[in-house]
Amino acid sequence: MPSPDLREEWADLLSRRPEFRATLAPYGEILERWARWEPARPLALAWGAAECRERWARGVPLVAEAPPAIRAADVEDLLGAAMDHLAALTDGILPGLERLGEAWDRGRLGPAALLPAPGRIGSADLQAATGLSTDAVEFLACASLRPALEAYLTPCRAHLDAFAWPLGVCPFCGAPPGFSDVLEDGRRRLACHLCGGGWLFSRTRCPFCGTERTEDLVRLEPEARDQGYLVIGCGACRTYLKELDRRVRWNGQSALVEDWGSPHFDVVARRAGYRRPLPLLTQLAAGG
Repeated sequence: MPSPDLREEWADLLSRRPEFRATLAPYGEILERWARWEPARPLALAWGAAECRERWARGVPLVAEAPPAIRAADVEDLLGAAMDHLAALTDGILPGLERLGEAWDRGRLGPAALLPAPGRIGSADLQAATGLSTDAVEFLACASLRPALEAYLTPCRAHLDAFAWPLGVCPFCGAPPGFSDVLEDGRRRLACHLCGGGWLFSRTRCPFCGTERTEDLVRLEPEARDQGYLVIGCGACRTYLKELDRRVRWNGQSALVEDWGSPHFDVVARRAGYRRPLPLLTQLAAGG
């Protein structure tokens, strides 16, 4: 199945924040490409509930034991466009991108090198071969793999219940969370930008380092006009996550759209000394 079409949500968000229209234009192009993407063959992981839950009980994301058979040709148009965006926005990155392109064309690197591994997105071999930063690799992985991973993992979403997965990485692909939602019933749901998955997680725990010390978790509130939005920073690991309380902002868009469309919240967090995985393009353009 193709990736869900987020273009209408994106247009609605930009209508509320027109001051970001030019800055965020590359994201609109990425969403256009995702909406047009079609798999060349069926990709869906055909695991039932028992197979999925057995992995989750061991703390293992599905992709770790069932990596998708994504071919280079399946995603190279998406990867090429993402590389072009990075080259246009990020000083000094072109040599690394050229090394990636050469290794990709020769078959030395492929989609599997962009998949999550414990504690990282993308293989150590990819970074060693290209010299690209962790942030750049994370952006390239998300921009190129999201539609294929969504098609691959969507059939398994229904097998995840509220108690199956206590960890702070995606139970489906293993990537760190990209956004946090507070649902109508008050529970917290983390969102994975890499595969489109989501899972429930404690509101009193940092998903990145696991601390539950209340004094470590800091709430950074943006401007008054952005009611319902928060930035949650962790003083233990200095990582942050943006959060939307959907009990207050009931008309919010999908987690990825809300994250990509709120770079001003990232400025607040970065000025306070926090960092994040899966940084925005605006941060990469500013040097990380």
